Amino acid sequence: MRKNKLRLGVFLAPFHGLRENPTLCFERDLEFTQYADEIGLGEFWYGEHHTGGYEIISSPELMIAAAAQRTKRIRLGTGVVSLPYHNPLNTAQRIAQLDHLTRGRLMFGAGPGLLTGDAYIRSQDARESRRKLDEGLSVITRLLRGEWVTEKTDWYDLCEAHCQVLPCSEKLEVCVASAMSPNGGVLAAKYHGGMLCLAATLYGGFDALAANWSVARETAGKYGYEMNPSSVRLVTDMHIAETREQALAEVREGYERVRQYFANQSGHLKDGPAHDRIEDLMERGEAIIGTPDDAIAQIRRLEDKLPDFGCLLLFDKNWARMEHKKRSLELMMRYVLPEINGDNLNRQKSFDWQTSRREEFFGVMMDSTKRAFDKHEASKRAEGA
Repeated sequence: MRKNKLRLGVFLAPFHGLRENPTLCFERDLEFTQYADEIGLGEFWYGEHHTGGYEIISSPELMIAAAAQRTKRIRLGTGVVSLPYHNPLNTAQRIAQLDHLTRGRLMFGAGPGLLTGDAYIRSQDARESRRKLDEGLSVITRLLRGEWVTEKTDWYDLCEAHCQVLPCSEKLEVCVASAMSPNGGVLAAKYHGGMLCLAATLYGGFDALAANWSVARETAGKYGYEMNPSSVRLVTDMHIAETREQALAEVREGYERVRQYFANQSGHLKDGPAHDRIEDLMERGEAIIGTPDDAIAQIRRLEDKLPDFGCLLLFDKNWARMEHKKRSLELMMRYVLPEINGDNLNRQKSFDWQTSRREEFFGVMMDSTKRAFDKHEASKRAEGA
């Protein structure tokens, strides 16, 4: 039995084909967020990318500001702000303002930036990104606490920098991107944040889960506190339907479209993802394309690696049409999450209890009915007399 309830969310990069109208793509992304809010998902994250043509959200903050006006309860996250591309003061000020616009529903996710092309167009060395992520988090977390910062490095120069408006949340949640290396776990612990594990079921990423969580816990211990597994988000590919055959039919065309994007990045690699069929991902356990039972089994597999992790984020790559994506989310909320969280244990106990006493209870009911008839007949006889 879990010590905490598992939350369900969506991680949206996004992935949109080159032939599509970008305006309508953004609109559909927001529509999907609104639906996730309506059926009770806990979180929705938006990525930041600047090159490549498919991942067209360049500002997760703008998406969150728009989504906040269409939703009521769901928490909204930057997944992630690529800190090396932004002056830390500007980032801190945007995050503080956005926390107010979302009425405290904001989650601040930070990372070094994934695409080398995004660093290249800024004449930045992508190999320095992890160092800049650490430096940026150091400044931003201090600014969001209300501190004034005077500091100069090779990529920012701050003089009495401060946020004139602080977040409205008592404690704004910070999450750090983590994939294969232990760097994300170290920084998450250093800045009292959560881990956003973007490669939770990928080859290498799944094997690194336990090790990176151990590193994060050890680092947190050096800072005098214990990390809570509920702050860990695991990102995975998952689409479900009533049958495996139906689920596979719903994603096949979209998967091939997205595979073209990966081929554009890594098609020259013999073992790169561009050469994988959807069946290959399913066979290796990297993606679940199946039924609610298949989804439950995958979550149990992840729990074995990282017990009591807090949130499962479905990596939405637009493999399926909107109506099928919504249906998949509905099945996750109706059947998968209740099973994982034990929401129906007492209902089952009550059902079984009633079964064990049905003869007794049915006998009492029949006796009660007989008494009612007897009383009625006695009343009629009395009236006749």
